[in-house]
Amino acid sequence: MRWETMLAAVLIAAFIVFSILSPYFLNVDTLSDATFNFTERAIVALPLALLIIAGEIDISVAAIIALASVAMGLASAQGVGTSGLVAIGLGTGLLAGCVNGALVTIGRVPSIVATIGTMTLFRGAAYAVLGDRVLKDYPDSFAIFGQGYLVGPISIELALFTLFAILFGVFLHRTRWGRVTFAVGANPVASRYSGIAVNRYRFALFALTGLFSGAAAVLLTSRLGSTRPSIAQGWELEIISMVILGGVSVWGGKGSILGVVLAALVFGLTTFGLGLMNIPGIVLSIFTGLLLILVVAVPALVNRR
Repeated sequence: MRWETMLAAVLIAAFIVFSILSPYFLNVDTLSDATFNFTERAIVALPLALLIIAGEIDISVAAIIALASVAMGLASAQGVGTSGLVAIGLGTGLLAGCVNGALVTIGRVPSIVATIGTMTLFRGAAYAVLGDRVLKDYPDSFAIFGQGYLVGPISIELALFTLFAILFGVFLHRTRWGRVTFAVGANPVASRYSGIAVNRYRFALFALTGLFSGAAAVLLTSRLGSTRPSIAQGWELEIISMVILGGVSVWGGKGSILGVVLAALVFGLTTFGLGLMNIPGIVLSIFTGLLLILVVAVPALVNRR
């Protein structure tokens, strides 16, 4: 029984249960709307999975989304076009990721400490710049990323997530860089003595996570059509939960992209199904917390036994 097999079973069970409990669940347009519940978070979860497999973590991803969104909002207010806004969003995310990578690899700060600090820094900067203001002056063409559809009910966000999932799956499981990522997470000391530039790989993964946080900022801001400093508040825990529930080990050296994708689908369907049944979101939070404890504790107890 692989973890991915159990996640697939949970996904099928959730689909069957919600299709029975809600008459609106099986509607094609309704299911299409459900994808917006997880795609932006899942896009960030893909590179974060690689980072956690490598033995590190980034708590600042949601704050990077907020900072990139504020940067795009300010640029849009100055008349910057759609292509320029996308470049600013991606560039801000990449720069923030490089800051995290430099703190960990050059400054030798533990990643959880460094990214908790930058989480406060980036979110604080967003509040310092905007305060209570909301920026809405985005060009009409900018809405295509978060509100557009590629073909039929398939949104552009879902298409991008599918493409990125395939690319990350090939990268992690079929390339030398992927094998090095597993090796660095499993035993960084042995990897360093084997001639692997461990810090170089770690820095690249932090930068990649920041870049995709910037991409999520573009999609989220485009979908909402506005920017405020509280955007994506609390997303860091949801994104990390997707990764951990996807079977990625918190101790590094183990995990798969397929598991992360399945966990994201389970999150999306469960959130949307509970919403259709008017069940408070706190119920999902309690369920997620208990599930996370089980996912981390049970394997540890089994291994110890």
